[in-house]
Amino acid sequence: MTRLLSLAHRVALAAVSCSRCRCGGFGMFYAVRRGRKTGVFLTWGECRAQVDRFPAARFKKFATEDDAWAFVRSSVSPDGSEGQKNKLVPESQVKAKRRPRESLDVAEDENEEPYAKHVKQNTESIPLVGKDKFSYMGDFVVVYTDGCCSSNGRRRARAGIGVYWGPGHPLNVGIRLPGRQTNQRAEIHAACKAIEQAKAQNINKLVLYTDSMFTINGITNWVQGWKNNGWRTSTGKEVINKEDFVELERLTQDMDIQWVHVPGHSGFTGNEEADRLAREGAKQSED
Repeated sequence: MTRLLSLAHRVALAAVSCSRCRCGGFGMFYAVRRGRKTGVFLTWGECRAQVDRFPAARFKKFATEDDAWAFVRSSVSPDGSEGQKNKLVPESQVKAKRRPRESLDVAEDENEEPYAKHVKQNTESIPLVGKDKFSYMGDFVVVYTDGCCSSNGRRRARAGIGVYWGPGHPLNVGIRLPGRQTNQRAEIHAACKAIEQAKAQNINKLVLYTDSMFTINGITNWVQGWKNNGWRTSTGKEVINKEDFVELERLTQDMDIQWVHVPGHSGFTGNEEADRLAREGAKQSED
């Protein structure tokens, strides 16, 4: 249920400046649609308490209270048309056209694809990028990741990963997935690549958007149970994506990551751009 504010609270809310906002605006409203508590909050600290490490949290910052409450009450995902870089959807671009995946995803469960060898992420030297080049939510840097695979599950499958930091950002990347070519491995290793890039920039706080609930559930819910069970599922089967999740978990050490699910091809510019980069990567030849 939506958390309603008292009249006094609502009046106070409009007068409070956004102390964490890099744009110096006043009266910013933090809306939480999915979290420990839903509603509109005064500060990023209050918002973060509801969404930090909450699986598939959905939250956003607005300039007006009406827009914030509309987001909380809405049953559909917001578009990606906002323009200020301190907002969760930072790009001021038109809503992207929807397009179908090149192939259907496999069911997102604990054990979905043949065992895949460990993929070592590219560790080439990455030049430092100024902090003002990133988009922020409070102290957290915003990034979108996506993976794709044409002919998923077939002999001629081609998979790519995409990481999108913002319009024209020097760290935007679309590359071919090394190793076994599957969609879910691409999703996992897209997140790995983003975290690797963040660490190279001395960034340790990320809001990471992905349309893969498999990746989110794996790293936030399933990994610990798998480890406790000797890397076997609840039914006793060997965890198929063990090596991929071992790598992802290793990279998340010493990182504060808020995993946020965004529906694929629903108009989120960041997600559409990450998907575009992943598709470009899938066209490349394997090293």
